[in-house]
Amino acid sequence: MPESADELYARVTAAAGPDGRLPSPPIADWDIFPWDAVDGQVAPRVLRAPEPEAPREGAEGGGPCPACAGFAPEQIVWEDERWWLVTPTAEPSGLPLVLTLWTREHLDIGNFGDDEAAELGRIANRLVRIMEGMPGIGRVHVNRWGDGCAHAHVWFFARPEGLPDIRGSFAVEWDAILPPVPDAVRRADLHAVATKLANWGGSARA
Repeated sequence: MPESADELYARVTAAAGPDGRLPSPPIADWDIFPWDAVDGQVAPRVLRAPEPEAPREGAEGGGPCPACAGFAPEQIVWEDERWWLVTPTAEPSGLPLVLTLWTREHLDIGNFGDDEAAELGRIANRLVRIMEGMPGIGRVHVNRWGDGCAHAHVWFFARPEGLPDIRGSFAVEWDAILPPVPDAVRRADLHAVATKLANWGGSARA
């Protein structure tokens, strides 16, 4: 069962510094991070001049596709003959649950046939229903970017309920800021999601 807002807030308070702030996450050093500190104020970074698009992994000369190489057994939460559902990293992160749905076949969204597109919609709908039905989950955000890897993958970010700062698109940043969810809690939640999703087919692996 995901932590309650009070349990999460207690862990955050314990991990914060004397001023109540958590350490800055590594995303502040990313070259796509859009903010700078200027004269003590937050300001947008200077926009770089146009340049050629960076090649993605699995296409455009960007190197081999990591998804086509397969996933370690412990990463696979649920699977069927067409899809893998995996956690994005081997380690817990800050939000209660973060899952990524990948196709087995090397496809990208926009190249799906009608059958794959319909399956994606059904699985996404079921996942959101399952995750939002768990205690302590306020909302599940569904995202697709695809600038790094050309293999179709859709992210599901479950944010905690009752914490007004962790809402909207910035919930993704909070995933990197918050202290990691206890591994035992995360594993139990992954098992619950996989088992419920398998009621519609496929196999639970978590």
